[in-house]
Amino acid sequence: MQEQISVTGMILKAEPVGEYDRRVVILTRERGKIAAFARGARKQGSRLLAATNPFCFGQFRLYEGRNAYSVGEALVSNYFEGFREDLEGACYGMYFLEVMDYYTRENADEKEMLKLIYQSLRALLHKGLLNDLVRYIFEIKALALNGEYPGPPRRENPYLASTLYALNYIVSAPVEKLYTFTVTGQVLGELAGIADSFRKRFVDREMKSLEILCEMKFQVEKEG
Repeated sequence: MQEQISVTGMILKAEPVGEYDRRVVILTRERGKIAAFARGARKQGSRLLAATNPFCFGQFRLYEGRNAYSVGEALVSNYFEGFREDLEGACYGMYFLEVMDYYTRENADEKEMLKLIYQSLRALLHKGLLNDLVRYIFEIKALALNGEYPGPPRRENPYLASTLYALNYIVSAPVEKLYTFTVTGQVLGELAGIADSFRKRFVDREMKSLEILCEMKFQVEKEG
């Protein structure tokens, strides 16, 4: 008999399997990142049709088999529906999900990472925050939570004091208080360089969602 468990988490990735099923990757508070099969989730009328898409956050009742989990029920508390009307925000969000999929592991303590992705997606939907600022904060904090933060990258010209203050705040602040500040354009540019340097140094593969995001932003700037 399969053991039944309940987890709280977010769908990071969903892909079709066979004619009607889905394979989902869920970042959970209890068991880190896990993969599970949602049987019949792509059938019209399935109670799992909407609940097994990326960004869905809530409680998932799973059956633990010998080699895999299967999704029995889902009680979604946040679908992040705002991304349906915000294509740019959705592209940033998909990139964040891919970063989480890269960093997190099964049976690891990923509670802080789960809080980070949840708060970061909420920040993307906040009209008072620049998406690029949210992105750089997210990238730097994810690196710090993963235990890889090396301090500011070395460079010939000193960083602005405001940049170093912001960087220290990002690394040390609780996740719940991350997105509580704005910066000048100059500081934003320096944070962009820092985040870019870290990504090239510590991430050993290209993120497809980042390529899509950059291409979209290029087209928008070109048309503007």
